[in-house]
Amino acid sequence: MLLFGNFHPISFLITLLVVGLGMSVHEFAHNYVGWKMGDPVPKSQGRLTLNPLVHINWVGFLMFVIIGFGPLGSAPISAQRMRDPRWGYLAAVAAGPFSNLGLAIVSAILLRIFNWSGLGAQAYISSGFTAGFASVISAFLFAMVFWNVLLFVFNLIPLFPIDGWHIVLTLLPGTWLNRMQIPVFIQQNMRPLAAFLARPAFKWSDWRQISYYVFFGLILLSFVPIPGFPSPLGIIITQPTFAIIGALLG
Repeated sequence: MLLFGNFHPISFLITLLVVGLGMSVHEFAHNYVGWKMGDPVPKSQGRLTLNPLVHINWVGFLMFVIIGFGPLGSAPISAQRMRDPRWGYLAAVAAGPFSNLGLAIVSAILLRIFNWSGLGAQAYISSGFTAGFASVISAFLFAMVFWNVLLFVFNLIPLFPIDGWHIVLTLLPGTWLNRMQIPVFIQQNMRPLAAFLARPAFKWSDWRQISYYVFFGLILLSFVPIPGFPSPLGIIITQPTFAIIGALLG
């Protein structure tokens, strides 16, 4: 796994530790909120724990180590088992990425309290482990900010099977405009849009498979880039990630 061109063993171990922690908190948040919303399965399967061994997807984690991408964990939550299938499921799904944002915020606050932002970035990105304990701890906190913001942004992408797709599904109404309210031009020339305007949540669900193909197409473009064209997935993730990190660290 290559991060910023850096193979320093301390940076590598910090990355694995931080990503494992971020994954555990993310999946625990899904499971805990899902259980609180009435889904009994997370508790019956022993998922109400921060133990990463309970949540980890070993194949996906190995993919992450080798190529920098992979499904890290899973949560057995279901809208049908919750007291409120719509809003309960929204809370459970959103809890995952927002727990990562919470970890990033706490880590950023600690970095700013000790004035370690610059030291952490230098140590983690440039392998500048020159100040002993302080550089390792600051690098760990910087990595916590970076990877948890990245997990937050990535999981909000509205493409199946990512959390963002499920969040959009729960937010969309079952019906929106009736047929008479949709402009004739759209009905005649833009039928997919007309169908979506009439039944947003239903059509969003119908397009799940297409969304899945788009997602993996974007991943393939990240590994097999087209000369002269930047990676679309990289643009989607990188700009908001660094904007949030900049806002957190100042």
